[in-house]
Amino acid sequence: MKQFVWICLLVLVDLTTWAQLRLPSLISDGMVLQRDTPLIIWGWAAPGEKITVQLNRKAYKTTTDATGKWQVKLPSMKAGGPFTMDIAGTTQLTLKDILVGDVWFCSGQSNMVHQLNIHDVTYANEIATANYPQIRQFWVPTLTSLQGPQNDVPNGQWKKAVGQDVRPFSAVAYFFAKKIHQQYNIPMGIINASVGGTPIEAWISESGLTSFSALEATVAKNKDTSYVNGLTRRQLAMPRPAPPIDLGMTGATKWYDPAYVPKGWRPINVPGYWEDQGVKDLNGIVWYRREIDLPAAMVGKPATVFLGRIVDADELYVNGKSVGRTTYMYPQRRYKLPVDVLKAGKNVLVVRVTNNGGKGGFVPDKPYSLFADADTIDLKGTWQYKVGVAFRPVEGSGFAGGNPAGGISAQNQPTALYNAMVAPEIKYAIKGFCWYQGESNAGRPDEYAKLLPALIADWRSNWQQGVLPFLYVQLPGFMDYTYQPSESGWAVLRESQLSALSVPNTAMAVAIDLGEWNDIHPDNKKDVGERLALAALKTAYHENVVASGPLYQSASIDGTEITLSFTNIGSGLTTRDGESPGDFAIAGADRKFVWAKTKLEGNTVVVWSDDVSNPQFVRYAWADNPVNANLINKEGLPASPFRTDK
Repeated sequence: MKQFVWICLLVLVDLTTWAQLRLPSLISDGMVLQRDTPLIIWGWAAPGEKITVQLNRKAYKTTTDATGKWQVKLPSMKAGGPFTMDIAGTTQLTLKDILVGDVWFCSGQSNMVHQLNIHDVTYANEIATANYPQIRQFWVPTLTSLQGPQNDVPNGQWKKAVGQDVRPFSAVAYFFAKKIHQQYNIPMGIINASVGGTPIEAWISESGLTSFSALEATVAKNKDTSYVNGLTRRQLAMPRPAPPIDLGMTGATKWYDPAYVPKGWRPINVPGYWEDQGVKDLNGIVWYRREIDLPAAMVGKPATVFLGRIVDADELYVNGKSVGRTTYMYPQRRYKLPVDVLKAGKNVLVVRVTNNGGKGGFVPDKPYSLFADADTIDLKGTWQYKVGVAFRPVEGSGFAGGNPAGGISAQNQPTALYNAMVAPEIKYAIKGFCWYQGESNAGRPDEYAKLLPALIADWRSNWQQGVLPFLYVQLPGFMDYTYQPSESGWAVLRESQLSALSVPNTAMAVAIDLGEWNDIHPDNKKDVGERLALAALKTAYHENVVASGPLYQSASIDGTEITLSFTNIGSGLTTRDGESPGDFAIAGADRKFVWAKTKLEGNTVVVWSDDVSNPQFVRYAWADNPVNANLINKEGLPASPFRTDK
């Protein structure tokens, strides 16, 4: 009998919890509602429960359906606030500090993820002076679902761009919102749903992939939990190599210990990759060591070590103490030191670097220094190194230091991110979309030309707000400079992005000049965000502004010359450096491109080459990372890369 009573009580508690009035995390204190459009407020309660939503002294009533779902439609409102919203059923909720303004759904991969916090050196003043309580961000946590669209995301919160709370804001989205907020003095809401390293198909719904049979087949397979679980089981069942033995961590005195006496260490330059310095085809753990002398004036103060970027992972020891570690290659290494770590005189810095594939070591052209107040010690130059372990290649699993092959990465599967991170927001009225993604699809650029329009159509269809503005960033320059005309997957991907401008009510921010050859996450996020804001002013707010750089329009051949015409020339064509237009290549029917001579002629660019007597085709900035893509309009906005030979 006691057991029966306990079961009944547990069931009653569960039903009571389930029946309580509940809202999606997006509808919460501090939210920004979209102005000038009808609004939907929704949630869950007990089946058949009467719900009342009160806002601005008006009440809106409904009744939950058989599954406990409810929603009410509110009339459009002008920008303003703060407001309070009361929602009542058998229980009551009160939401405070609600603003009405413009809400933008910002999404993509890591360059949209990157927070101001990651770029806090470049934007230290922006962070220190942030005081924009009407700019707010709702950060959607990284979630996946292979089974279908989800109703809500856990633990989301609206945060104001004030003080230290601005640090987690997407840097691109923040500068975008700030520019529009300052233009119109209206509240700005950012819903940021972004995940690094993810392909575009993961962000599209199942219904949006009907034209992609291979992706549809993958979606169907992934819904079969026995199939997915089988992959996981096979992965777990694979024989795992014994963990590699790092000599630097096995001796009685570890290599980072100040008492360790180094023997057999060799000189190596920092920055630089060890494969470029006499260490051939090594994937493994390499230790770096350097002694530096510090004056007493640098001791006992807050200090930071800048170690640029390291491929792949690292741990920094200073005088035997572990002071920072990073587990993957992309973040810049900026390690703050406890005030008691440094000492006057000799100090020992040791970096344990782990690399699983490709070139390992310290990325060039990044800052390598130790800072304490106004004093700086340069850490570039000769260090000593010793190999702790060289990973043994293991068939089917990469290197012994890596993970065995098998299983699937859920966040890279078609529909997985849409289901978990986009679907829960589609009832929430918005002004438009900002999209920054493409790096993960650079190996399939032709497919991207179809997937990007599919994403745009899919999101517009699911939000059911008409042809919402869709703004996106064209990929910046990245990787090694090429000093001869060549083929480029990133150039084709940019071309696919450019072609999406044929979709109505879209705009593209060209960022070819904002990249860094050695960093897929360039530091300059402000110009990217502000170029997106310019695109919004033109496309969404219908301002008479020049919002884009020159876009290729047509070409005419006259003998040995080709004359190129452009749209979006603004006040006229010019070049960033005052020189002739650079990075133009020309070819005849054989498509063997050579660098062209160029001149500006009015608002056209004329190209020719003494080596091409019968020119047919032109390319501009056609490279992973163009050397001198200097064509701009007089408003300072760069021309998009293009080719005429597709």
